[in-house]
Amino acid sequence: MEWQRLEYFQTLANVQHMTRAAELLSISQPALSRSIASLEEEIGVPLFDRQGRSIILNRYGTMFLERVNRIMSEMSDGLNDIQQLIDPEQGEITLGFLHTLGTSTVPNIIRAFHYKYPHITFQFKQNHTHTLLKQLKSGELDLCLVASIDYEKPIDWIELWRDELFVIVPIHHPLANRKSISINELIHESFISMKKGYALRKTTDSIFSNTNLLPNIAFEGDEVATVAGFVSAGLGFSILPDGEEINPRKIAKLRIEDMVCERVIGMARVENRYLSPAATNFQQFIFDYFFKEKK
Repeated sequence: MEWQRLEYFQTLANVQHMTRAAELLSISQPALSRSIASLEEEIGVPLFDRQGRSIILNRYGTMFLERVNRIMSEMSDGLNDIQQLIDPEQGEITLGFLHTLGTSTVPNIIRAFHYKYPHITFQFKQNHTHTLLKQLKSGELDLCLVASIDYEKPIDWIELWRDELFVIVPIHHPLANRKSISINELIHESFISMKKGYALRKTTDSIFSNTNLLPNIAFEGDEVATVAGFVSAGLGFSILPDGEEINPRKIAKLRIEDMVCERVIGMARVENRYLSPAATNFQQFIFDYFFKEKK
């Protein structure tokens, strides 16, 4: 069933006058008559009663018009929704990011972007890197801000910035007054780690591997806040990026000596996948936000 025939039928049903309907549709009257006849033949019943030069919508036509009006309305709404989504000044962006970026980094980015594009809306999803990448691949996310790991196609990842990692110890720890520390000074103490599979866990594993040290992992957590909480309770030390999770009244933050310890954060997207104009604008805004800052 052709969409155009439904449009012709709806117009004719509303005016119930062949000549007037043809004029409204900018087609000839014979062309309209043929289209309606073809529609009736396809459905199997007449939709209009012909009385001389007049046509009147019959009970079949009335029933069919209700459905056609609904279809046309849904189609119109759908087209309007799509137009809003692809409007670079409006639209909606689905953005994923790590929990640790939600306290200041992402809010600051969104505030700056919203000032420039006040009518673009966001849906946010926070999780760890592997889950965010699964959501990205499945199409649930347009873009995501995640830590550096070994990426495979079709994921395209671009570094944006680096966060320094610190040793954190309970505030009453004997070494808490130090400004910096070597990892091997704490190697015999309990280590509070992120669970396996997290990008931050991979980073800390690499730090210990590079120093030929084996950490004494006492507890593992799903969230940075959980790890910091265990440290503040005096259950061990950890290695984390700076953030609001590190309460200075309960935790001391020490720089790591003898090596550069960083977490690398970047933007990931699916290579060659369509990005709406709004998402494309946001992607470019992110690049400008960080790369201009570095110059």
